[in-house]
Amino acid sequence: MTFRQNFDPERSGLRSLQVVDWLVLIGIVVLIYVGVRLAVNAPETVGGRQISLDPSRLPLYALYSVLRMLGAYLLSVVFTLIYGRVAAYNPRAEKVMMPLLDVLQSVPILSFLPVVLLGLSAILPQNIAAELASVVLIFTSQAWNMTFAWYQSLTTIPKELREASAIFRLNSWLRFKNLELPFGMISLIWNSMMSWAGGWFFLMAAEIFTVGQRDFRLPGIGAYLHEASVQGDLTAIGYGLATLILVIVALDQLVWRPLIAWSDRFKLEMVESDNPPTSWFYSWLSNSWLFRYLGQRVFAPLNERFDQWLMRRFPVERESQPTSQWQIWVGRVFAAGVIILLGFGMMRAVTMLLALNGAEWGQIGLGVVATAVRVSLALLIALAWTIPVGVLIGTNPRFASVVQPIVQVAASVPATALFPVLLLFILQVPGGLNLAAVLLMLMGTQWYLLFNVIAGANAIPQDLKYTTALLGLKGWQRWRTLILPALFPYLITGAITASGGAWNASIVAEYVTFSGKVQQTIGIGAVISHATDQGNYPLLLAGTLVMVVVVVLINRLVWRPLYRQAEEIYRME
Repeated sequence: MTFRQNFDPERSGLRSLQVVDWLVLIGIVVLIYVGVRLAVNAPETVGGRQISLDPSRLPLYALYSVLRMLGAYLLSVVFTLIYGRVAAYNPRAEKVMMPLLDVLQSVPILSFLPVVLLGLSAILPQNIAAELASVVLIFTSQAWNMTFAWYQSLTTIPKELREASAIFRLNSWLRFKNLELPFGMISLIWNSMMSWAGGWFFLMAAEIFTVGQRDFRLPGIGAYLHEASVQGDLTAIGYGLATLILVIVALDQLVWRPLIAWSDRFKLEMVESDNPPTSWFYSWLSNSWLFRYLGQRVFAPLNERFDQWLMRRFPVERESQPTSQWQIWVGRVFAAGVIILLGFGMMRAVTMLLALNGAEWGQIGLGVVATAVRVSLALLIALAWTIPVGVLIGTNPRFASVVQPIVQVAASVPATALFPVLLLFILQVPGGLNLAAVLLMLMGTQWYLLFNVIAGANAIPQDLKYTTALLGLKGWQRWRTLILPALFPYLITGAITASGGAWNASIVAEYVTFSGKVQQTIGIGAVISHATDQGNYPLLLAGTLVMVVVVVLINRLVWRPLYRQAEEIYRME
């Protein structure tokens, strides 16, 4: 088993932005413009207006929030498995889907709200629309890193495993079940944990939202913490944080640790690990008579019947037939119609942007530079500590048994909930809010890197570890030969999502309301949040579009070339 060493510059992403990138970008411009226009006509109030700070309401609020998170997570899993697989196996679709994913992960969560909320309000009762809008907004904070991780797994499956699946003539379902999903399971589970942490981070924004005088709020632990922060009630913040931590610890012990222990069976190696991850709850389930009975008598027969049904419905794939002439013309007509609609929407968006004056454009430009500096600083700090610590957790079982549960709980505690308390101390030092903004970006995005590094370190085959030990490779030589090449795909996946997450976090890091007072610093996140609060829709549109363009350019010119290198050079086979 080796690291593949061929590299194709054309596939590496070193080319400039293509036409499809600009079409995708124009489509997002039009979509955001539609959302901003809809926001003008948004209802005055959506959901309940009163959020009680009575601690007795916290269990019910916590249940509401967990159910919203679960709904968003299930939606994210479905989206991830379908979207990532199509992008990985369809080169023509990939040219559109991956740039679109780059753009979507860079659109601030608050900019999705008008489109989602008012679109649902048009066809559903207002309260149901508000609940679904909250789920969709949490989904936008969960889905992208899972999709990137799944796509990375599919594009780095060893060639010999693909050849084996072809020899056994597996149809698409059996190949997905027996090859693709097992190969990507470790990365998918670790990124699922990170997605839940990302959902907690933006839960406050998803349950309480204000545009000018319009108010959107739903009962939940995020809304509780937001209301306590606005009133400056430190006691209520303490109760809310305690409840949230209890929920996080329960999920860690009953869900995530069992899944990590279970996923160890999917590690690609020829030698069994000396110290596999363990979980008391997973061991209890495995030894449970009822659990084994249900598995053998209920789930196994159902699984077999489901496999047989899918095998009959989707036989072994045949060679693709050439596209007919009428299909080509239908595609051309559809593409022409889409381009015309995009052109019309772009003209209307430009008309709105022309309403901005030079001072506002200068504010946006200065804000982008300031936020870029903070994002870079947060990313460098995160890389400096997550790589050594993540490798230590992933390769040292004794260290992992102590530190990993702490990390999983710490990652799930939303920094936005702790931020108001930290502000009380940080604002007392010179440059306090700038320091606080970098700290909040770091607290919200470092876990993307850490979890991917741990997943990469966990996935290093045991036989390769034994080989490096037999060769006497130690220190930097071992890192250069084994650890860094094995980590590289995971590291780039984590860096892409961490970078996009840091830009998104700027919205809550650079513009904060505490005890009825607004604290803000120079940055594009502050521009977007201020425009949202004031109902300045042209400035909101311009700020969002500039952030999207900057993040997309960074992804295309920096991260995508590195992603292609990870796919082409550092594939283990």
